[in-house]
Amino acid sequence: MTNNSTSGRNRVSNLIKILLIDDDSIYRLGFCTALESYPNLQVVAEVDTATAALEFLGRRSPEAVVNLVVLELLLDSSQANQLSSLQLCQQLKVQYPSLPVLLLAKQWQPRLLVRAKEAGADGYCPKGASVAILAEAMEQVASGNSYWQELSTLPSSSASYLRSPRWHIQLRHSGLGQIEQALELVEQKLQKPKLSNWDWLFWSGRRRELLAARWVVNQLLPSDILVVSPSPDNSSTAVTQNLPTLRTQSARQTTPLLPQSQSVENSPQQPQEEEGETAALVAPASRASLAPGQSVLFDATTEKLHSGVKNLSGVMLEIEILQAEKRRDLLYIVLRKFEEILDELRFSQVKLEQLPQKRSQILLDLWQISVIDFFGKYSTLSVDNSELEVVELLLGDALIIQNAILDKIPLVTELLAHLLFKTPLVIDNVPYQVETPEALARLEILLHNLVIQVANAVMQPLLNNFADLEIIKQSLYDRSLISSREIARFRNNLSWKYRQLKFLSEPQAIFESRYELLVLSDTGIKKTSIYAPRRRELEQLQGIQLAVTLAYELRDAISPRLRATVAWIGSGVVYILTQVIGKGIGLIVRGVIQGVGSSLQETRFGRNSERWK
Repeated sequence: MTNNSTSGRNRVSNLIKILLIDDDSIYRLGFCTALESYPNLQVVAEVDTATAALEFLGRRSPEAVVNLVVLELLLDSSQANQLSSLQLCQQLKVQYPSLPVLLLAKQWQPRLLVRAKEAGADGYCPKGASVAILAEAMEQVASGNSYWQELSTLPSSSASYLRSPRWHIQLRHSGLGQIEQALELVEQKLQKPKLSNWDWLFWSGRRRELLAARWVVNQLLPSDILVVSPSPDNSSTAVTQNLPTLRTQSARQTTPLLPQSQSVENSPQQPQEEEGETAALVAPASRASLAPGQSVLFDATTEKLHSGVKNLSGVMLEIEILQAEKRRDLLYIVLRKFEEILDELRFSQVKLEQLPQKRSQILLDLWQISVIDFFGKYSTLSVDNSELEVVELLLGDALIIQNAILDKIPLVTELLAHLLFKTPLVIDNVPYQVETPEALARLEILLHNLVIQVANAVMQPLLNNFADLEIIKQSLYDRSLISSREIARFRNNLSWKYRQLKFLSEPQAIFESRYELLVLSDTGIKKTSIYAPRRRELEQLQGIQLAVTLAYELRDAISPRLRATVAWIGSGVVYILTQVIGKGIGLIVRGVIQGVGSSLQETRFGRNSERWK
């Protein structure tokens, strides 16, 4: 009798009370049913949202009711809900530090697991695991231990991202290139002003077909391949050991600026072919320190580079002279180098208050390493029987580039502060926390504009120093801009663009409290504007720029009154013409008609009188 009572007390004391958080009602039902065979595991509550979970825990003492929280890592397939699950994990660890949290997920996502572990999760188990493994995981986590499910399906392997073979890259680029050319033709047709309804329907359908074909190519021929290779010791590798220090990178091979005869062999900037024509793309581990939404942001930007880089902004861009593939390569290089600078800033432990002082140097460093990577550090050009160091000459224009382009890139400090320190992003005078949809949308705009403007800065010194050099034209330029006349016209248009920007567009934007930014879209580069207070810049305007703002202010002050005056005068003129002069003319015409009628009657009466005589 005593033994039975003792065992009963042990079962009660070892009872694990579980709070299940999952938005899949079918899985919740199956979860509860599967645990019925385990008397020490009891689901005391099941909810489908983070808000409901916090409300449940807030109504009572969690230590007395719940011993374990089982949380779906991705509460929904949408990005925002993914973030809320991690935020919930963080909030649980802040409010209830002694409450263990076990994560469940349908798919193994290493980057998200890194972020979840940093948020305080105590363990992870895939949803596809057996009930016995799941029960073991819950028991270990509830007892205070950590549990990170081993990759039982890959007992002796390690995963890494490898560059695709050359034939794979060429096939992908060939298909995407043909689709891009067809899309450009369709866009030209759709932009015709006098397009009939039937033609519009036809070309719109054609455009949808091409976009669908491009999506299929991106899916069937992905830019990255996850390769699983056997480990030397043939032992099982845990997820915590395999959490990647790799990032997804484009598999494109960046060709050097010059042919092999003109550049140093095996330059560090040129891709080296490994055995089997593949090479691993290793990236800093600190990419995992990004919030999941921010990590997805960089990957989404890379995908948009595949979608289209045609200039649809209506503004001349330096990168517009490049071939489409070269343009895409340059933008990708700048994006990758910006990630590397973020890694270096984290490693250097830069403080938040130091960012405004370091802003200019950060942008200058980004520009310099992008120039070196794109053109090749040791590239040379033969000009007038002399060998010129390309990068050395291009970097000599650093001061000009910094003043003309880099220092004018807006909201760089806010972008860095949000990515590095997760400070709120102010949008329309409202602060938005990290990973909110509004913050991610604004972050994407700022990142796109930064990448495009730095890419323009990379091309600016080349156009100033080697614009009409034949080897440059053959290697980089678009075929429609390869003649000397077209190059001269292109450079003149750029020059006029910067003059107009300095004296007209920029003062107007400052006066209207907005920034005009360049963004990547599914069809190409477009222009957008965002609100931002610029009172300090407005007070510093002088000369022509100040005169432009005064002219706009004068127009705004005079225009409504002038329009009202003109409208009043116009209505008065109309009244005089219609009511006074018009009526007078009408009376005159009426009198003339009556006189003519009377004379006709008199003439007819006179003839009749003579006839009767």
